[in-house]
Amino acid sequence: METAYVMINCEMGSESSVIEKIKPIEGVQEVAGVFGNYDVLVKIQTQSIDEMSRDIITNIRRLEKIRCTTTLMCAK
Repeated sequence: METAYVMINCEMGSESSVIEKIKPIEGVQEVAGVFGNYDVLVKIQTQSIDEMSRDIITNIRRLEKIRCTTTLMCAK
């Protein structure tokens, strides 16, 4: 199982709607609004790095109101 944390910057005031759109994405284990340099933190787990990459690029990064993401892949 592969685990990563995705830190998201989104448009001001859109944090709640972004969180609600991310919650049902397959592989998402946790999602929360945070304070600091990022607006939303997502924990995602998938069977492979390829699946992880596809989910982040296709299902998260393309969401409306997301400005940018930073992904931290966990070491085994």
